[in-house]
Amino acid sequence: MAGFRLLVGLGNPGSEYENTRHNAGAQWIEALARMSQCSLRTEKKFFGQFGKVFIGGQECYLLIPSTYMNLSGKAVQAVCQFYKISPQEILVAHDELDIDPGTVKLKKSGGHGGHNGLKDIINKLGNNRDFGRVRIGIGHPGHASKVAGYVLTKAPSDEYQKIEQTIDESLRYLEDIVADNWSNVMNHLHSFKA
Repeated sequence: MAGFRLLVGLGNPGSEYENTRHNAGAQWIEALARMSQCSLRTEKKFFGQFGKVFIGGQECYLLIPSTYMNLSGKAVQAVCQFYKISPQEILVAHDELDIDPGTVKLKKSGGHGGHNGLKDIINKLGNNRDFGRVRIGIGHPGHASKVAGYVLTKAPSDEYQKIEQTIDESLRYLEDIVADNWSNVMNHLHSFKA
């Protein structure tokens, strides 16, 4: 396998959710698109913002679902069916409560950890969890009851800047990430702290 063909950034649609913590994954794809000079356009059949880029000579599809977070799988499933993409060729960027702002981690597969976007993608892929993840740290509010409000609010500017720095840092390794050359990248990224 040559690496990842579909790069997905999770978030909620609409201006009221823009720059909220839950949209860190969508921000990752937006930053990647800017860096690659790719304009994302609304693609109704894929239920999202969609674009194509070449990364390290490989054609990749960029997707930000325009459904709400808990229906993210619908967009992923539509693109996968259309382009015959297997779960192993999907890389999902998402916000991660279990790591602090200013940190980012790569992960090969795994559960959803209560993340509704990941939950729906796993579900729509027929319970397949074997897709890659770029986990962007947003930190935890300290209590489970506070999570919903926390992820749907904007981070204070110092935290937000850390999240942005994390995104920029991870995109420096974009070719290796997409080509699945992770060992080197993980050493760098997992010790990075904005």
